[in-house]
Amino acid sequence: MLTDFHFILAGALVGFCVGVTGVGGGSLMTPILISFLKIEPHIAIGTDLLYAAISKFCGSLVHAKKLNIVWPIVFWLALGSIPASLATTWALDHFMGGAKEYKKLLTIVLGGMLILTGASIVFRTRIEAFFNRHQHDVAGEALTADEHSEVIIKHKAWILLMGVVLGIFVTLSSVGAGAFGIMALVLLFPRLPMIRIIGSDVAHAVLLTLVAGLGHLKSGNVDMHLLGFLLIGSIPAIIVGTLLSSHLPERAIRRVLGVTLMLLGTNFIVNPVKEKPPVVIPPTSAVIVPTKN
Repeated sequence: MLTDFHFILAGALVGFCVGVTGVGGGSLMTPILISFLKIEPHIAIGTDLLYAAISKFCGSLVHAKKLNIVWPIVFWLALGSIPASLATTWALDHFMGGAKEYKKLLTIVLGGMLILTGASIVFRTRIEAFFNRHQHDVAGEALTADEHSEVIIKHKAWILLMGVVLGIFVTLSSVGAGAFGIMALVLLFPRLPMIRIIGSDVAHAVLLTLVAGLGHLKSGNVDMHLLGFLLIGSIPAIIVGTLLSSHLPERAIRRVLGVTLMLLGTNFIVNPVKEKPPVVIPPTSAVIVPTKN
């Protein structure tokens, strides 16, 4: 039988892994809630979105203080992602009829996003090598502030489109705001320092997961009790994981996590969580009570 301790433990496990590897909490938390704690997919996704918004907010404050956020990029991403997230939530509620009907859709999308995230973790070294070669080919001197603005204006349509894609898939799965956002930004802005790409992506992720999470909250897909205990477990564990990260085999842990996410994603696609059949209560026999004359 599940208790509050199990939710705290799940938060601690995810928080520790995030602290050690830097892997986004959404790609770990949602499958743990669904597969091991047997939380309904729509509740797991909705709760995890607000969990991500709260946990990423602290990171975004650090990046903002260190001037690592390129706000025009965040603006154009949010201009695409927030309306897309709101539209996705509205479509789920009005065209799917409620959480019971779109449970299978959420699970399949989650499976696909987990496979892509797991692959990006397993092949991270090769992906980074590709990005480094790409940066080396076109980087040259660092861009000035004015040149940054010109490049952003030039690519604003692609940034907007990227925001729309993220808004849809993050709302449906709670996965992808971090890993895919960073990869896309690196391809669009190869001369932008990686720390500024990460800072911009984190700041946008806070906005997107907050809006998507509030949309799920309005639809009744957030368990606030569960959210509280996940945060209780994860916040101290993130600190511990960060402090121990230099003493642990980060690469090996990443590979295990990546393969695990790929397997979980495949399972969600092959065996999506479906609507449970209604419980049929057998009719009770009528009891005739004799009346006194």
